[in-house]
Amino acid sequence: MTSPTAPKRPITLYAFAPGFGLPDPSHFVMKTEVQLKLSGLPYVKDPSGFALAPKGKLPYINDDGAIVADSTFIRAHLEKKYGFDLNEGLDPRQRAESWAIERMLEDHLGWAMAYFRWLDPVNFAKGPALFFNGAPEAVRDRLREEARAKVTAAMWGHGISRHKPEEIAALGFRSLASVSALLGDRAYLMGDAPKAVDATALGVLAATLTPFFDTPLRDLAGSLPNLAAYVDRMMARFYPGHAWTPLAPGEAERAVA
Repeated sequence: MTSPTAPKRPITLYAFAPGFGLPDPSHFVMKTEVQLKLSGLPYVKDPSGFALAPKGKLPYINDDGAIVADSTFIRAHLEKKYGFDLNEGLDPRQRAESWAIERMLEDHLGWAMAYFRWLDPVNFAKGPALFFNGAPEAVRDRLREEARAKVTAAMWGHGISRHKPEEIAALGFRSLASVSALLGDRAYLMGDAPKAVDATALGVLAATLTPFFDTPLRDLAGSLPNLAAYVDRMMARFYPGHAWTPLAPGEAERAVA
């Protein structure tokens, strides 16, 4: 990849703190962070920016005063401003395939993964519910209920939650199996070097495979060993300091403390 022009100061990436056995609970944040690492641009992470998020979600960046929200628009901004291409070397067909894989991961598998994280009562209690531990005790439960209600409504609008859990797992597994088939025995999705789509894939697949949550999707993915090996490989390359291992009993609550 062509070396980008350096920014005047490090880019600020607004993210969450590590949690759920992941470098970040949001696969969109992981996507942007890996793309920043691929670009070689200097950046710092700030976990305190959610309240000011311009689109009400993370990630967003502050690039020398320019606020850019949404992982896809962040990438477009950085490539244009600093003159690099995260898909350098790919032909038009490969670029189209890369975009199609991203959309399958984020707009299909990602929703199935989130369903089991947010709408399964046990997983919600030990996972997303902990986001509100810092709120005053008097409003903590109400905030949890309101957040879960918003996610429930969004999933109903999307359509994923209109299916039975076993149907959602079956749909999600089709996406997992498709990514597995596309990856095959290659090191990365588009060949021997990681491209933009690999950042997306790491975020969604790690969120699906994390042992923090007990889900049918994670269990089904066990029949696709090349995906687990791919996530291991990507984690070792982009998050070498992160322990990508199952959490011991009792660590669930501490993971997002």
